Amino acid sequence: MLLARSATLLAAGILLATPALAQTTVTRSETATSGKSVRLAIVPNLKKDCSSGPMPEIRVSGAPKNGSLITKVGKIKTPAKYRCPGKEAAVQAVFYQSKDGFTGSDEVTVDVKDSDGNVQTQNIKITVGAAKTDTAPKKDATDL
Repeated sequence: MLLARSATLLAAGILLATPALAQTTVTRSETATSGKSVRLAIVPNLKKDCSSGPMPEIRVSGAPKNGSLITKVGKIKTPAKYRCPGKEAAVQAVFYQSKDGFTGSDEVTVDVKDSDGNVQTQNIKITVGAAKTDTAPKKDATDL
Protein backbone atom coordinates (compact mmCIF):
# COMPACT_ATOMS: atom_id res chain seq x y z
CA MET A 1 0.00 0.00 0.00
CA LEU A 2 2.78 2.40 0.96
CA LEU A 3 4.68 1.52 -2.25
CA ALA A 4 1.60 2.22 -4.40
CA ARG A 5 1.02 5.55 -2.65
CA SER A 6 4.69 6.53 -3.13
CA ALA A 7 4.56 5.62 -6.82
CA THR A 8 1.41 7.72 -7.26
CA LEU A 9 3.00 10.72 -5.53
CA LEU A 10 6.16 10.33 -7.61
CA ALA A 11 4.16 10.19 -10.85
CA ALA A 12 2.14 13.26 -9.85
CA GLY A 13 5.36 15.14 -8.98
CA ILE A 14 6.87 14.32 -12.37
CA LEU A 15 3.73 15.54 -14.15
CA LEU A 16 3.72 18.78 -12.16
CA ALA A 17 7.45 19.33 -12.78
CA THR A 18 7.06 18.99 -16.57
CA PRO A 19 6.65 22.43 -18.18
CA ALA A 20 3.19 22.93 -19.62
CA LEU A 21 3.00 23.85 -23.28
CA ALA A 22 0.98 26.93 -24.07
CA GLN A 23 -2.17 26.21 -26.04
CA THR A 24 -4.37 28.88 -27.53
CA THR A 25 -7.33 28.91 -29.89
CA VAL A 26 -8.00 31.55 -32.52
CA THR A 27 -10.88 31.90 -34.94
CA ARG A 28 -10.42 33.85 -38.14
CA SER A 29 -11.87 34.25 -41.61
CA GLU A 30 -10.40 33.85 -45.09
CA THR A 31 -11.77 34.27 -48.58
CA ALA A 32 -11.12 31.99 -51.52
CA THR A 33 -12.08 31.70 -55.17
CA SER A 34 -13.89 28.55 -56.21
CA GLY A 35 -11.45 25.91 -57.47
CA LYS A 36 -8.37 28.06 -56.71
CA SER A 37 -5.78 27.40 -54.04
CA VAL A 38 -5.34 29.90 -51.18
CA ARG A 39 -2.73 29.87 -48.39
CA LEU A 40 -4.35 29.63 -44.95
CA ALA A 41 -1.29 29.47 -42.71
CA ILE A 42 2.49 29.67 -42.89
CA VAL A 43 4.65 28.81 -39.88
CA PRO A 44 8.43 29.35 -39.75
CA ASN A 45 10.86 27.18 -37.78
CA LEU A 46 12.02 30.18 -35.75
CA LYS A 47 12.08 30.18 -31.97
CA LYS A 48 11.20 33.23 -29.87
CA ASP A 49 14.87 34.25 -29.81
CA CYS A 50 14.90 34.09 -33.67
CA SER A 51 17.20 31.06 -33.76
CA SER A 52 16.27 28.10 -35.95
CA GLY A 53 14.36 25.31 -34.28
CA PRO A 54 12.62 22.13 -35.33
CA MET A 55 10.09 22.27 -38.17
CA PRO A 56 6.63 23.25 -36.98
CA GLU A 57 4.00 20.52 -36.88
CA ILE A 58 0.60 21.02 -38.47
CA ARG A 59 -2.24 18.59 -37.77
CA VAL A 60 -5.67 18.85 -39.37
CA SER A 61 -8.26 18.26 -36.66
CA GLY A 62 -11.26 19.43 -38.71
CA ALA A 63 -11.13 18.79 -42.45
CA PRO A 64 -13.08 20.96 -44.89
CA LYS A 65 -16.39 19.56 -46.16
CA ASN A 66 -16.27 21.27 -49.57
CA GLY A 67 -12.61 21.23 -50.48
CA SER A 68 -9.21 19.85 -49.62
CA LEU A 69 -6.02 20.88 -47.84
CA ILE A 70 -2.39 20.41 -48.77
CA THR A 71 0.74 21.21 -46.79
CA LYS A 72 4.02 22.32 -48.29
CA VAL A 73 7.49 22.83 -46.91
CA GLY A 74 9.77 25.57 -48.20
CA LYS A 75 11.97 28.52 -47.30
CA ILE A 76 11.14 32.21 -47.09
CA LYS A 77 12.69 35.42 -45.89
CA THR A 78 10.53 36.82 -43.10
CA PRO A 79 8.79 40.15 -43.80
CA ALA A 80 10.00 43.43 -42.28
CA LYS A 81 7.03 43.56 -39.84
CA TYR A 82 7.65 40.03 -38.50
CA ARG A 83 9.20 39.70 -35.02
CA CYS A 84 12.42 38.37 -36.66
CA PRO A 85 12.58 40.63 -39.75
CA GLY A 86 14.60 39.61 -42.80
CA LYS A 87 15.49 36.17 -41.44
CA GLU A 88 15.62 33.22 -43.83
CA ALA A 89 13.59 30.39 -42.37
CA ALA A 90 12.23 26.99 -43.25
CA VAL A 91 8.42 27.03 -43.20
CA GLN A 92 5.44 24.72 -43.22
CA ALA A 93 2.35 26.07 -45.00
CA VAL A 94 -1.29 24.97 -45.37
CA PHE A 95 -3.33 25.62 -48.53
CA TYR A 96 -7.08 25.19 -49.13
CA GLN A 97 -8.80 24.56 -52.45
CA SER A 98 -12.57 24.23 -52.80
CA LYS A 99 -14.26 21.74 -55.07
CA ASP A 100 -14.67 23.13 -58.60
CA GLY A 101 -17.87 25.15 -58.84
CA PHE A 102 -18.46 25.29 -55.06
CA THR A 103 -19.44 28.65 -53.58
CA GLY A 104 -20.47 29.25 -50.00
CA SER A 105 -18.95 28.61 -46.60
CA ASP A 106 -16.43 26.02 -45.50
CA GLU A 107 -14.46 25.57 -42.32
CA VAL A 108 -11.10 24.08 -41.35
CA THR A 109 -9.47 23.45 -37.98
CA VAL A 110 -5.70 22.96 -37.74
CA ASP A 111 -3.44 22.52 -34.73
CA VAL A 112 -0.07 24.22 -35.16
CA LYS A 113 2.86 23.34 -32.91
CA ASP A 114 5.61 25.96 -33.31
CA SER A 115 9.37 25.54 -32.82
CA ASP A 116 9.08 26.52 -29.15
CA GLY A 117 6.52 23.74 -28.55
CA ASN A 118 3.50 26.05 -28.21
CA VAL A 119 0.28 24.75 -29.75
CA GLN A 120 -2.31 26.98 -31.38
CA THR A 121 -5.64 25.69 -32.66
CA GLN A 122 -6.82 27.73 -35.64
CA ASN A 123 -10.50 27.61 -36.58
CA ILE A 124 -10.61 29.10 -40.07
CA LYS A 125 -13.95 30.04 -41.62
CA ILE A 126 -13.62 30.24 -45.40
CA THR A 127 -15.96 32.16 -47.70
CA VAL A 128 -15.67 30.75 -51.23
CA GLY A 129 -16.77 33.02 -54.07
CA ALA A 130 -17.31 32.35 -57.77
CA ALA A 131 -14.30 32.45 -60.06
CA LYS A 132 -13.89 35.66 -62.03
CA THR A 133 -13.45 35.20 -65.76
CA ASP A 134 -11.69 38.44 -66.67
CA THR A 135 -8.72 38.43 -64.29
CA ALA A 136 -5.12 38.67 -65.39
CA PRO A 137 -2.91 35.62 -64.81
CA LYS A 138 -1.33 35.61 -61.35
CA LYS A 139 1.51 33.84 -59.68
CA ASP A 140 0.65 30.23 -58.77
CA ALA A 141 -1.45 30.35 -55.58
CA THR A 142 0.46 27.47 -54.00
CA ASP A 143 3.72 29.46 -53.93
CA LEU A 144 4.92 30.11 -50.40
